[in-house]
Amino acid sequence: MLKDGTYRAWFKTPTGQGTGIAHVADGIVWGCDGVMSYSGSIDVSGDRFTATVLTKRHTERLPTVFGTDDELKLTLEGTCSGKVARYTGTAEQFPGVLLEGTLILSEEQSPAPAAQQPTPKFDPAKLQKLPKRSR
Repeated sequence: MLKDGTYRAWFKTPTGQGTGIAHVADGIVWGCDGVMSYSGSIDVSGDRFTATVLTKRHTERLPTVFGTDDELKLTLEGTCSGKVARYTGTAEQFPGVLLEGTLILSEEQSPAPAAQQPTPKFDPAKLQKLPKRSR
């Protein structure tokens, strides 16, 4: 089952590949990569999911994995097994061009353990002195 969370994304088409970050929560997906931002809706049913995602360019002069279009409408479908999801899709503007991708659920970072002892007070007088240089 595709869980709500933050995913590292890898995707490719026959013309290129890219990486980005995707967030999934309450039936909504959004994220970005180095060229595009994206948002849309996602429907999860067991280990399968479908999504409709709109993309919008935020960086000029760099190609996307589909070429030079500024806005795309993607239709995706995939499966999720544990922390890894794989999907395929197409862009409405490029019929017949297959998009393939992988999403990897990011692990939550555990908080740093609390210090057991108080932090000593900084005393600059205790710093080692530099040797004197002859001129």
